[in-house]
Amino acid sequence: MAAILGRAGTTASGGFGRHHKEISRGGRRRNAVVVAAVTGAAPQEGSLERPAWSGETPVSRLVAALIAFKPLYSLMKLASREVIIRTAEKSNIPWREMTKKVLESDVYEVFERIRDPNIVYPDYYLSPFHAYDEGNLSWLAAAEAEAATLSIAKRAIPEATSIEEANKIVRGNWMNAIEEHHLKYSGENCQINDILDIGCSVGVSTRYLAERFPSAKAVGLDLSPYFLAVAAQKEERLSRQNPIRWVHANGEATGLPPNSFDVVSLAYVCHECPARAIIGLAKEAFRLLRPGGTIALTDNSPKSKVLQELSPVLFTLMKSTEPFLDEYYMLDLEEALGQAGFVNVCSVLTDPRHRTVTATVPY
Repeated sequence: MAAILGRAGTTASGGFGRHHKEISRGGRRRNAVVVAAVTGAAPQEGSLERPAWSGETPVSRLVAALIAFKPLYSLMKLASREVIIRTAEKSNIPWREMTKKVLESDVYEVFERIRDPNIVYPDYYLSPFHAYDEGNLSWLAAAEAEAATLSIAKRAIPEATSIEEANKIVRGNWMNAIEEHHLKYSGENCQINDILDIGCSVGVSTRYLAERFPSAKAVGLDLSPYFLAVAAQKEERLSRQNPIRWVHANGEATGLPPNSFDVVSLAYVCHECPARAIIGLAKEAFRLLRPGGTIALTDNSPKSKVLQELSPVLFTLMKSTEPFLDEYYMLDLEEALGQAGFVNVCSVLTDPRHRTVTATVPY
């Protein structure tokens, strides 16, 4: 069974075969206080291990049958896209303006410099998702990605007075969880010198990490050269002590040298992957991290009360654009990290929708 998120995670100790519960009390209280200051309440867990609309439940099977009906699926994609854009613009995110700015820029020149023409894309990555027929391999997906990312925070903290406040809470709690875990478990190797952000998209999460740890060298890695071109173009306009390096590669086989990072982050990546890919990402992160290094995965929490209580319309539309959502919710992420070799696996509900799972490479 999955660990109870926000209360306890599964921890391997005294060898990879034994597990006990690791309670992340300090980080949980601090994150809960930050959220409660805006929402009036700490993030709440639902009564189920995962949403009733996920996995092999009758509701989930009904939704899958609806999505399998192609004419209805096409309508769902359009409706989902319209809901996403309308919700963002109601939150004062200038979606169409941001998209137009990217598409009319010189980002296409950056694309040619950053793309690795020898990349072989895994089959799952070629699936349509997020209402884009080409998935992440398109200019429209790349141009809209930052606006969509900003929407994540406002959906998580709808009571926030601004997008900036919502992002400060969501991203701040995520980075607090990383820093606190690393300080607690990395021993003498507590200095964060090298950070890898796998599945960095257009670089929003990578820039947050680079700003939180300005003395570290940060690398943003993604399978989409379109996303990376947008990320690199924006970074070129910024002045930074350690400029971010962008890498076009598969997160399951990065080609980067082993034992070369202190933190590997995956932000909102796993729910877009089949279970086999999540396991592959965990194994590659273990290879890349130095002893005492920290992996941090932030994503939808199966235990989130908000997600468990989504309306049938919303969860149906969401599942129509997320083909691997069921696999993500059914996978015991904490157990998968333990099997990859990680220890000190902790989960904390860092906002009403999302958990951050952290773990350590043993010495």
